[in-house]
Amino acid sequence: MSGYRILSKTRLAPAVTRLEVEAPRVSRKAQAGQFVIVRVEEKGERVPLTVADKDPDRGTITLVFQAVGYSTRRLAGLEVGDILPTVLGPLGRPTEVRKYGRVVCVGGGVGIAVLYPEVKAFRGAGNDIVSILGARTKDLLIFVDEIRDLSAELHLATDDGSLGHHGLVTDVLRRLLEAGEHYDYCIAIGPLPMMQATVDVTREYGVPTLVSLDPIMVDGTGMCGACRVTVGGEVKFACVDGPDFDGHLVDFAELAKRKRAFAEQEEMCRLELAAQQLEAEERAAEGEDAG
Repeated sequence: MSGYRILSKTRLAPAVTRLEVEAPRVSRKAQAGQFVIVRVEEKGERVPLTVADKDPDRGTITLVFQAVGYSTRRLAGLEVGDILPTVLGPLGRPTEVRKYGRVVCVGGGVGIAVLYPEVKAFRGAGNDIVSILGARTKDLLIFVDEIRDLSAELHLATDDGSLGHHGLVTDVLRRLLEAGEHYDYCIAIGPLPMMQATVDVTREYGVPTLVSLDPIMVDGTGMCGACRVTVGGEVKFACVDGPDFDGHLVDFAELAKRKRAFAEQEEMCRLELAAQQLEAEERAAEGEDAG
């Protein structure tokens, strides 16, 4: 059967899954910041996922995602040996990596997996990396050891105080800046409110800031226009002009509104999948009783 075989599957956190997928051509060409479009079935939704890591020697890429909607829940239900019919990429513009000096990398939630290849690339370019990672609780913090190994400093924050600073990553960033720490560049990747809050802080201190955006996306080639965002007053397509943009120029309010456009339909699909799973469990139970 043609397609892209899942070679390994790891549960990183509740509802967060890491898949290693056999995709030799993508693995050879993918660079930091780029993504692929995945489909669970031939006529299924096209899901954009950042290439979190790659191993060109083995011909594999690593995908990390949170099961929040219909398609990502279906993807999380696949197992080692299963085949993905579509892994299209690499797509998007690679991150412009160069030596800035001292770079602070701020990541939140599953966005930390997207931040990881950026940290690797900027460290490889000779930058001094300071990382600030946050999540709602310690069980949702991912890639901590990997990013610690690449960072001169690592700061952790959790909303509930279960690990590190009790509060937000932006609390930590502001505290460091107020204490006189200097950063030549900032990379912020995570939920929209986190990225917007980070940009608000770095704007005050004049720190150039890169963000990675994940608007609704369909074809990933700039044809459909679904992923349009406003940056510096101009319309950009995240799939071909991004996904990286100058965070100080992004219209976050518009982007947040657009991301909610299909919330009702997504909830209907989620309920449909839950019903299908319940029906399957009931059939399995009936089979066991009959046996």
